[in-house]
Amino acid sequence: MTSPLLYISQPPHTANIRLACEAGCRAVQLRVKNAQPQEWLQLAKEAKAVCDTFGVALYINDNPHLAKQVGATGVHLGLNDMSVAEARKILGPDVIIGGTANTATDIRRHASEGADYIGLGPFRFTTTKEQLSPTLGLDGYHRVLEQAAVRLPVFAIGGILEDDVPGLKAAGIYGVAVSGLITYAEDRTGLVARLLRQLDQPVHQHLPKN
Repeated sequence: MTSPLLYISQPPHTANIRLACEAGCRAVQLRVKNAQPQEWLQLAKEAKAVCDTFGVALYINDNPHLAKQVGATGVHLGLNDMSVAEARKILGPDVIIGGTANTATDIRRHASEGADYIGLGPFRFTTTKEQLSPTLGLDGYHRVLEQAAVRLPVFAIGGILEDDVPGLKAAGIYGVAVSGLITYAEDRTGLVARLLRQLDQPVHQHLPKN
């Protein structure tokens, strides 16, 4: 699994992905909704180029075919997307596949189909996602992770703030997936460094490859 800090893109996607990479993020998810196929493909190509420049892992939301087309590190599947098993047939054994979960049952299903990681949430209400599942809160993470009893990396997602990270780590999560927290940060580099320290990972130099 890659970095425990995953940045989920917001429009303008290419510009915000570059800013996140410059700030030290090591993993990015291109999350595009309601775009035409050609626009989505163009954004994915741009995102891949930026991520390659910085040596950053790129995940594509919802679309295994597009992830394969652009050579992304992985794909993330929502609860209403195709199954992990179906995506694995498209992508093969080497591409990382993650799945959204709101319950222990969701986690166990994804695990049984060969998921590499879980995005568990939402932690709290967020406006960045439509048709939001029931919020979990910190108690919910403790309960769901205990019930699931699955040894997969779990990312917390959904309205997470910097101060939430220590409690989530204590609950047993592997990492956090954040969007607006980084997009709208006044000091992205400082924020990313602090988040990585809280997640017990080394802070990387945020310099492009030559």
